[in-house]
Amino acid sequence: MAKIVILGAGLGGVGCAYEMKEKARREDEVIVINDIDYYQFVPSHPWVLVGWRTREKVTIDLVAPMKKKGITFIVDAATKLDPDTKTIHCQSGRMVEYDYLVIATGPTLAYGAIEGLGPNAHTQSVCHIDHALQANDAFEKFCKNPGPIIVGAVQGASCYGPAYETVMIIDTELKRRKIRDKVKMTFVTAEPYIGHLGLDGVGDTKGLLESEMRNRHISWITNAKVTKITAGKMYIDEMATTKKVKQKHELDMSFSMMLPPFKGINALQNLDGLVNPAGFVFVNKNQYNDKYPEIYAIGVCIAIPPMGNSLVPVGVPKTGYMIESMAMAATDNIARVLRGGEADQEATWNAICLADFGDGGVAFIAKPQIPPRNVNTAFSGKTVHLGKIAFEKVFLNRLKRGKSSSAFENIATKILKVNKIKG
Repeated sequence: MAKIVILGAGLGGVGCAYEMKEKARREDEVIVINDIDYYQFVPSHPWVLVGWRTREKVTIDLVAPMKKKGITFIVDAATKLDPDTKTIHCQSGRMVEYDYLVIATGPTLAYGAIEGLGPNAHTQSVCHIDHALQANDAFEKFCKNPGPIIVGAVQGASCYGPAYETVMIIDTELKRRKIRDKVKMTFVTAEPYIGHLGLDGVGDTKGLLESEMRNRHISWITNAKVTKITAGKMYIDEMATTKKVKQKHELDMSFSMMLPPFKGINALQNLDGLVNPAGFVFVNKNQYNDKYPEIYAIGVCIAIPPMGNSLVPVGVPKTGYMIESMAMAATDNIARVLRGGEADQEATWNAICLADFGDGGVAFIAKPQIPPRNVNTAFSGKTVHLGKIAFEKVFLNRLKRGKSSSAFENIATKILKVNKIKG
């Protein structure tokens, strides 16, 4: 009998748990540790910010489906991982031992890296359902007394799609409320150019997203290093080189949503050979760590080197399709090792992203995510908006029924077919 622990129950962790239960031997135990008892569909959070979704629409209870699948579900926060004794220490004092571990924790949101950043200070966030709901309250107050808006991603962020979605969705909602003419909007990003996305661009994301910005009267600042945020102002150094400032900006703001820097969770810090200095997990092409081969990792928590030249830190995103593929490879490999085989399965690491703008959107396909690519394309249109709505429904329904494999691949394939794009 083997104890297989999945640490984290986000997009990657839940799917990984369901897959592992099906692939493990009858005598093996699958355990999930997560600090909350529900799943939140983070891609819908920009909709929550403007009031298009409620908590009930974008979260599902995990206790019932985990129990139905025969998975041990522990609601507790991990405080320390001891890889030498194969033990996870939890906030409650509980210690959970494992034979195999899949780390799927996602990141810690490092709001403290910049003065004034975050939901407890002067900017909003869409990284957690609680943050998105708080942002909705702030947005409703803003709409009663409109002013300048700043949306974007600070240096060290590793996910840029939600920032683009948020600024476009806010634009769409302001037009519906007939107050768009009262609001100056600025997009502030650490990216070296609009549409970089942490991937050095995909297809013509630069042209498509710049065009959207111009059509919507949204100005932008790239190579932006946010230095400080106060109650009504954001201070930004627009960099000319890694050390030289091109221009200093002091932007007024009445509402702001800025994606924070990411780092590994506290329980993973300072583990030599397992994580990098930021606490992200080192894995090989088969999703396990070379020093601790019984430890696998998937999703945002893994270490991937930055792509392309940037003057301020720009992280690499891990999109849903890519995370789903990592989960499949990790569970396949553990199942093979349990039966005396080799952990030789590799994730595809493809990126397919639907960036919804409320009345349209931009989709991009990068196969593989890291250049050079076999498929490198982007397109825009109403089908992206409709596809995002369809995917939300399909994905959440699958999780409720204890299924998750190929959800991203299936919906992405349909969208590509509708748009007559070969992928």
